[in-house]
Amino acid sequence: MVFSVMIYGMETIFRFFSALGNEAALFIISMIPLIEERGAIVYGAAIGMPWYKVLPICIAANMLPVPFVLAFGMKLIGLLKKSRILGGFFTGYEEKLKKKSEAVDKYSFMALVLLVGLPIPGTGAWSGSLVATILQVEKKRAIPALFVGVVMCGIIVTLAAYGVVSAFRLFL
Repeated sequence: MVFSVMIYGMETIFRFFSALGNEAALFIISMIPLIEERGAIVYGAAIGMPWYKVLPICIAANMLPVPFVLAFGMKLIGLLKKSRILGGFFTGYEEKLKKKSEAVDKYSFMALVLLVGLPIPGTGAWSGSLVATILQVEKKRAIPALFVGVVMCGIIVTLAAYGVVSAFRLFL
């Protein structure tokens, strides 16, 4: 039930933005937290756009919010910590990360790359930026790591999405 509601919600978002044109829809969808470039690449493959157009649009759009999240992330986290629903989660998450800050500081570049680069639900440029903010990773170190992660994820999802779409076309 929950899964079908999520699919319907994403489908509605895709349909809404597709009125602006495919490229604009991909760009906007790539900036939406939780959907990000992963969802936009799959959308591009599903509507038949060539991967070489989809991938650069999605990477650029997914990176666009990163500097803003890095700049204002602590204010956002402060607001979320005051929330009745998410407050406990973000307070605990921040404390857990701070306890591991020495190890994370040493491996922060690779940790951010993997956090963003592996297409796992709940990870991406937004969450990577928030983690970098909580751990106070320098922007000059965080932005390249997040970029490498976004490119890595984009390539993985593109290979998966376009491979699956091509496989379906063999049977149609």
